[in-house]
Amino acid sequence: MVIGAAGQIGRAAVGVLARDGWEVTALSRGGGRDDGWPEEVRAVPGDREDDAVLAEAVGDGCDVVVDVVAYGGGHARQLVSLADRIGSAVVISSVSVYEDDKGRNFDTQEEPDGFPEYPVPITERQRTVRAGDTSYSTRKVVLERELLAAGEQLPTTLLRAGAIHGPYCRTPRELYFVKRNLDGRARRVLAYGGESRFHPASVHNIAELIRLAAARPGSRVLNAVDPDAPTVAEIARAIDDVMGVEQREDVLVDGPPPAPTVGDTPWSVPAPVVCDMAAAERELGYRPVVRYADRLAESVASIEEQLSGRDWREAYPRMLQAYGDLFDYAAEDAWLTA
Repeated sequence: MVIGAAGQIGRAAVGVLARDGWEVTALSRGGGRDDGWPEEVRAVPGDREDDAVLAEAVGDGCDVVVDVVAYGGGHARQLVSLADRIGSAVVISSVSVYEDDKGRNFDTQEEPDGFPEYPVPITERQRTVRAGDTSYSTRKVVLERELLAAGEQLPTTLLRAGAIHGPYCRTPRELYFVKRNLDGRARRVLAYGGESRFHPASVHNIAELIRLAAARPGSRVLNAVDPDAPTVAEIARAIDDVMGVEQREDVLVDGPPPAPTVGDTPWSVPAPVVCDMAAAERELGYRPVVRYADRLAESVASIEEQLSGRDWREAYPRMLQAYGDLFDYAAEDAWLTA
């Protein structure tokens, strides 16, 4: 059973598992189907927040539960309560749980000198933030620890995903460059010299990790990222190529964004966030199925479709919440003129 089947990871996971021979139940609030799923997939409606609904969906039992929307101790305990009917679990976590050796993490990045300086690459042995209810990252750690503590009762593979990309994304970082190209912006400002690297994670590579972990139950934590970690400038040029536009002029700024809404892309970080995939290769025999640019066209097409005839804030309200005004062209032009 895949919980959260209507989301970007869930859609890919259901398709991969079904084509691999699994009998798949796809649970989502709407109970809808994806056009790419095999006919045999059983799509059922249900809110995972309702314990009774989830228990009914599990029914007499299933070999594997894939949970792409689990978050916090409540969801961990919900899964463990059904352990007598679940063979094993694969659960999505996040690289945001990591902190550096000075205790800096994604929660401290807004503080002066608060952005973490991780080792390159980050392995699963890197320390994490303290478990708690104060943030997304601390709650993900609670989720991880409670599921790992279940051990033999419910073997769980936790996948720490990077900057997720692919179709159906509600917060596509690629929007930053896609909309600028659609708007004919000839120049774009990039902080940190355009060299920021925030490791992307394709839904197709995550789905492959899910497929492998489903067949090899165990209690483990694994990174889940693409084989390459392009710079933000390289990502911009790759999107240009997909959209068939002349390469834009990148105005590179040494250091942080020169103004609050100028040069600050969704990938802009002062220090690289790059993860190691050796553990997944060793434990699961994992090999990536795509590189970042391989399926970029489908991500761009999905964004263009969502933007058609709509304001970007209506099409992607979560982007506004997460990043603020990404398209303050007046501020950009004023800074470029100055």
